[in-house]
Amino acid sequence: MAIALSLAGCDPARQPAPEISAQDIYFERLSLLCGKAYAGQLVSDQDADSAMIGKPMIMHVSDCSLNEIQIPFHIAEENGEWNRSRTWKISRNKDGLRLKHRHRHQDGSLDDVTNYGGDTANEGTEDRQEFLVDQESIDMFRKAGLDQSVTNVWAVEISAPGKNDARFSYELKRPKEADDRFFRVEFDLSKPVDPPPPPWGD
Repeated sequence: MAIALSLAGCDPARQPAPEISAQDIYFERLSLLCGKAYAGQLVSDQDADSAMIGKPMIMHVSDCSLNEIQIPFHIAEENGEWNRSRTWKISRNKDGLRLKHRHRHQDGSLDDVTNYGGDTANEGTEDRQEFLVDQESIDMFRKAGLDQSVTNVWAVEISAPGKNDARFSYELKRPKEADDRFFRVEFDLSKPVDPPPPPWGD
């Protein structure tokens, strides 16, 4: 009887279910988009991005694993070609979520400034996660003479699935003390488009 009571006390069915965090829900929403592509556009209006105004853009959730999602970001150019140099990589670990940027040249070689990004500093929300620039990126930016970028904060937003106005958004901002930078693109998740060719180098 004592053994039975002891085993009953260890019954997994009696253990509380693990709490699902906002970051878990956020990552699951991204996973649900795997294999799909969506059209978008620039919605910010700073002069630094004037060449992108009105240009067609596509984000493609191309590769998904249990702990990493890769999202190539394609931008149309004036000559009718597409710039396929950029890929966003969002991963999760025991400390939270991480955003990294991979940049390649058309021949597939890595750019000198690549694999930069940062980590979440708090739980964020199911809809929005912010990533503060990490030390690896700060060192890279300074080496490349991009001192203004050492205060970068990136954000990626994703609406709950099933909404008519569901959006995916990518954002970069810097404080006024740097240069008051703000860049934001948004993609319509209600209308998938044909997946584009793979990014350069893949």
